Amino acid sequence: MSLFISFEGIDGAGKSTHIEALASALREQGREVVLTREPGGTPLAEKLRALALNEPMDALTEALLMFAARRDHLLQVIEPALQRGAAVLCDRFTDATFAYQGGGRGFDLAVLAQLERWVQSVESLPAGELRQPDLTVWFDLPPEVAAERLAGARVPDKFESQPTEFFARVRSGYASRAESHPSRFARIDANATRETVWTSVQAAVRARGWIA
Repeated sequence: MSLFISFEGIDGAGKSTHIEALASALREQGREVVLTREPGGTPLAEKLRALALNEPMDALTEALLMFAARRDHLLQVIEPALQRGAAVLCDRFTDATFAYQGGGRGFDLAVLAQLERWVQSVESLPAGELRQPDLTVWFDLPPEVAAERLAGARVPDKFESQPTEFFARVRSGYASRAESHPSRFARIDANATRETVWTSVQAAVRARGWIA
């Protein structure tokens, strides 16, 4: 059985640590695991990522680049992996676009929803259905804590260098998506010890019967 799990949250929330840990846990059970990220995941999408994260542009241009990268990523990596029964673990997916461009930038959510319908319609699904994660693990962290964790860690991209107020809006954007899609969202309190967060991640996956 294939699995598609996305990991969401602002930078500094701890996604990378736990996506690697879950990949190891799934591999120990004999699964093929595909680790990938958005924006990115293919040569073309990585080029679009570099533009979106570093070049100045308006919110619509930003959203179009994100969804163009997503379409290539879906067709070249995610769909083929799911069709062969792999577990796909993706560092961010469409919820990030709604959180960052929608919540953070204040861009029109209806336009984002239309782009979502166009881009995430794939041949393997019945007409009208969209490719979405089976589970979205949302690492919820106060922006102030994330800023402390990231201070001096690396040269920030244009999103990471935004003020705390921007990330407060991003957090609200994630909360709205979670409220709209409660069956696939698992909110994790990321303002806790690494061990506590990992226990919560395991519990969310175990509740769906995907790890022992």
